[in-house]
Amino acid sequence: MSGRLSGRSALVTGASRGLGRATAELLAAEGCAVAVVDLKAHWAEATVEAIRSAGGQAVAIGADVSDRAALGDALEATAARFGRLDVLVNNAMWNRYEPVAAITEETMDRMLGVGFKAVVWGIQAAAPIMQRTGGGSIVNIASVSALLGIPNALLYCGVKAAVAGLTRSAAAELGAVGVRVNAIAPSTVDTEGVRAVVSAEKMQSRIDQTPMRRLGTPDDIARAVRYLACEDSSFVTGQVLTVDGGLATSFA
Repeated sequence: MSGRLSGRSALVTGASRGLGRATAELLAAEGCAVAVVDLKAHWAEATVEAIRSAGGQAVAIGADVSDRAALGDALEATAARFGRLDVLVNNAMWNRYEPVAAITEETMDRMLGVGFKAVVWGIQAAAPIMQRTGGGSIVNIASVSALLGIPNALLYCGVKAAVAGLTRSAAAELGAVGVRVNAIAPSTVDTEGVRAVVSAEKMQSRIDQTPMRRLGTPDDIARAVRYLACEDSSFVTGQVLTVDGGLATSFA
């Protein structure tokens, strides 16, 4: 452990797998105590076990992050368990790709609940907790999709564009109380969740369109979160860091 986050604590949403899990594990490897949050606590246990096996501190918390009270309780529980809250990573997302004509209220409500409302509720609840110990860092997971037009992804592109926008607004408001707010905009990340909804053909197409000729990995994103979470970025706020192998630039 290099210990860049020793003595700190973090809560990572949607951390049972994929880039959320990679982020939780990397923050823990840096000495951070981590609350691993997912819809069901037992979904998060594998991540917690991996962290503990590596010598880190972690706890599993089950919460529907779209529920304002549930997410607030999870953040308070993290601060109570570890004595403070320094980092919040708003990573959880529920997604469905489909044509405009197929979008239903149920799909919209769930995507807005997990992808947008949860980010707002997380920032709202975390900021005063972080203030108690001098401030902290909030990292929202947006997407390069916020910058691109992608067929069959109207809601996803819209939600992630909104996350980028609210990140800048929150940073402008909360900087005075020591809370930094930034976002990361990944391109396609090679995870089991992505493979479940994106065809192999589309994955290859995205690789071909990316200047670096590969997809992102969970570790690529986790390392970017680490930078925004630790003191290396102490004067950085209101930024949307694109981690996409040059994809967005190649579309310009």
